[in-house]
Amino acid sequence: MKKSKFLIRETCTPESKATLYGLLVAFLMIVLPLKAEIKLPCFFGDNMVLQQQMQVPVWGKASPGSQIIVRTGWDRYNYMAKADEYGRWKVRIQTPAAGGPYVLMISEGNGNPLTLGNVFIGEVWLLGGQSNMEMPLQGYRDQPVNGSAREILTSDRYQIHWFKVHRHSTTNPLDTVRQASWKKAAPDNAGEISATGWFFARMLSEQLNVPVGLIACNYGGSTVEAWMSPDVLLNDGRYTIPAPGDTIPVVNRTPTTLYNGMLHPIIGYGIRGCLWYQGESNYMQPERYAHLFSTMVNNWRQLWGQGSFPFYYAQIAPFDYGILQEKGYVNSAFLRDAQRLAEDSIANSGMIVLLDAGDSLCIHPRDKSIVGERFAMLALSRTYAEKIPGMASPRYRSLEIKGNEAVLTFDEASLGLSSFGQPLTGFEVAGTDSLFYPAKARIDRARVIVTAEAVQEPVAVRYGFRDFIVGKLKGTNGLPVSSFRTDDWYVLDK
Repeated sequence: MKKSKFLIRETCTPESKATLYGLLVAFLMIVLPLKAEIKLPCFFGDNMVLQQQMQVPVWGKASPGSQIIVRTGWDRYNYMAKADEYGRWKVRIQTPAAGGPYVLMISEGNGNPLTLGNVFIGEVWLLGGQSNMEMPLQGYRDQPVNGSAREILTSDRYQIHWFKVHRHSTTNPLDTVRQASWKKAAPDNAGEISATGWFFARMLSEQLNVPVGLIACNYGGSTVEAWMSPDVLLNDGRYTIPAPGDTIPVVNRTPTTLYNGMLHPIIGYGIRGCLWYQGESNYMQPERYAHLFSTMVNNWRQLWGQGSFPFYYAQIAPFDYGILQEKGYVNSAFLRDAQRLAEDSIANSGMIVLLDAGDSLCIHPRDKSIVGERFAMLALSRTYAEKIPGMASPRYRSLEIKGNEAVLTFDEASLGLSSFGQPLTGFEVAGTDSLFYPAKARIDRARVIVTAEAVQEPVAVRYGFRDFIVGKLKGTNGLPVSSFRTDDWYVLDK
């Protein structure tokens, strides 16, 4: 062996060496792309969850014009696609009923496949919004989440997988997100999961006995317009859309920049629906929010191409915004009211009410189980079953004036209303002068009768219309009634 090696070295002329080198390079140019040219966005990877019983898209890049084969481990079926002139390709694969783990193999031509392992089929939900959705199960510094230690310690009992889109604000729509990976919930990582998402997924996993995948796409302090695509804001002169390469004035509040950097890359990933918890950063513009929010939801649904998928959102919880000392301070109840009204204009949507779950001194209430479980109740009753009564908060329906009494009626209150033994507070009545006075209220089955000594000819009623309030009016199911107003007077209450 030593001799033959020596002879080869000695007998190779410069010309033959160049020929051999050229052949080697040509060989590598042929072989290596078969192993290396398949590129996937990082959210297609090991441990991912694909939405069950759906034709879910899978996409990536390869050599331009190459044939792509995606082979599914659950039925060993080959799906074909051809990469375009830029190397982009996409296939839709049919997923079975929930189960796993499986493998997914993707190859270019006859090359060695790229294999994704530990792939599960289940229920996938997108988590959108700002810091209250982003707040991890372990809490923020000096801002705890109730029961977090126990939840983290026992997290591997559940079939919950999660993927977090890293924060990124940019003026150009991106095709991929910053490097991240799917993780199965376990004590060493569960503390990083969205606390709201965790309690939602835990209830779904318990009730449906399927894997649950969470895709967290949120940014603390963000405004709704930062999550909207440029085309839906172009005709609104109140918003300046940065051009590619422009400086971003505020990374989480500049129109379109979070859409570009975080949402755009994941659009199309197969999901069951979306949970949204945002609005705190828009409380100064309540008159715009209902339109902006409904426009955003329609925008996302159109881009996703999955029809009117379920969109459930949280009404912002009471908080004393006055301590922020912002110039031009506006009562945040107007924003809550805009959210309440938006439910009527967004198909297949639902709002969870948190009027009993706020914190006057902290904008991040610590009981996230309330939020997550109320989301789960909506999803379980509306998405996974025929509509089950009693799983939503009663909603204000109408006002009737009878002498000096204002009589309020409610929907979603088939079992009536209750204050659960607590004094019924938070009501105000106004007369023709449009001035509101504290009022007394009493429950009559599914009605509330309101009076005020200072107002003998009532015209309008408001309930819970303060920054911070603990809502006492609930359905017999224990779910609180939203703050509301019967008037349409926009007043900058202070």
